[in-house]
Amino acid sequence: MPTGMPAVSLAVIGAGSRGTSYGRWALANPSRARVVAVAEPRQVRRDRFAAEHRIAASDAAGDWRELAARERFADAVLVCTQDRMHAEPVEAFAALGYHLLLEKPMAPDEQTCRRIVAAAERAGVMLAVGHVMRYTPYTATVKQIVDSDRLGDIMSVDHLEPVGFWHQAHSYVRGNWRRADLATSMLMAKSCHDLDWLQYIVGEPPRRVSSFGRLSHFTRDHQPDGSADRCVACTVEASCAYSAARLYGGLLSSGQHGWPLDVVLDEFTPAALEEALRDGPYGRCVYACDNDVVDHQVVAMEFPGGATATFTMTAFNAGGGRRTRIFGTRGELSGDGETIRIYDFMTRQTQVVTPQQTGAMSAAGGHGGGDAGLMDAFTEAVALGSPDPIRSGPRESLASHLAVFAAERARLNGTVETL
Repeated sequence: MPTGMPAVSLAVIGAGSRGTSYGRWALANPSRARVVAVAEPRQVRRDRFAAEHRIAASDAAGDWRELAARERFADAVLVCTQDRMHAEPVEAFAALGYHLLLEKPMAPDEQTCRRIVAAAERAGVMLAVGHVMRYTPYTATVKQIVDSDRLGDIMSVDHLEPVGFWHQAHSYVRGNWRRADLATSMLMAKSCHDLDWLQYIVGEPPRRVSSFGRLSHFTRDHQPDGSADRCVACTVEASCAYSAARLYGGLLSSGQHGWPLDVVLDEFTPAALEEALRDGPYGRCVYACDNDVVDHQVVAMEFPGGATATFTMTAFNAGGGRRTRIFGTRGELSGDGETIRIYDFMTRQTQVVTPQQTGAMSAAGGHGGGDAGLMDAFTEAVALGSPDPIRSGPRESLASHLAVFAAERARLNGTVETL
């Protein structure tokens, strides 16, 4: 952002993990942005956020509607509520003239996604969707290589998201995104990032998609003999890879109080953890939850230009960065989120490129620099009054959401869907 411009003023709606992460970027970049208000229904989270940003009690609301009832008092609003609670605040704040950063996914259904896009366009405000993978140094390097024609014409792409066994258990078995009726599909909740990233790298949205996947492992049928429905009362907990006591107890004892532990606890004490494991959703046996989202899925895509792509999401791995292979007519690229290898067919030589590493590709690691990149681009756009820095605007994001909806229809109906 050009020097000498005033800091962008922000209101944060939702002081959970995402709102807190974006807010801390502002604290680290006070010349770029400052948070002047927050809306959060949980008082402990609201008070903590307000104290961190020195927000007056009058500007710390329990309901976003209190802030929307005022005259416009900030440049932009960050909407970081749960997936099914995005449309109303977007429509309200857009109508008041606020620019908007909206956490992904936009919404769990196509109609609501279109409502959100229409609200921003009708009001003439900028909207950036939180597709943070578009903003990492790693992605910028891959995109530059593909666009430079070093690989020739892209023929096919193979992309893997290794969710990680513990992350699946935390977010998609025990957590907020465990059920499609409460949140959205697994493909939308976790992997809309990936279908959006593939669209960005290839340079166009897919034309046809098909998909296969199911919930296979995290069910009652796989609950070990002698186990209990809560880890704290389970006689086989010590030998279970998905032990909540081991995961969250280890994080607490090591002082890792960010994500994912901050989703489980408001206060980081052994007593609070004991209570959460005894009574809260994150202490349940992974084989005795009410989850229904898939634990593995594949998507096949065909693009208008002729390229094809496959995407695999699976819980059953150690986690880590996404792994991608891009096959072109002149070369092949392989990457793991940190290191990129380019093999040239003419020279038969491999070049290794390592973009600047700015954190792990997880919420705790700032998504490999994607969180910071998104905030940097959004605040620059607001300061300049131009959407040019934004790589995940409403129309691009709508296109990738439509691809996810189509893939999920294909999985459920056994069809090939045309977009």
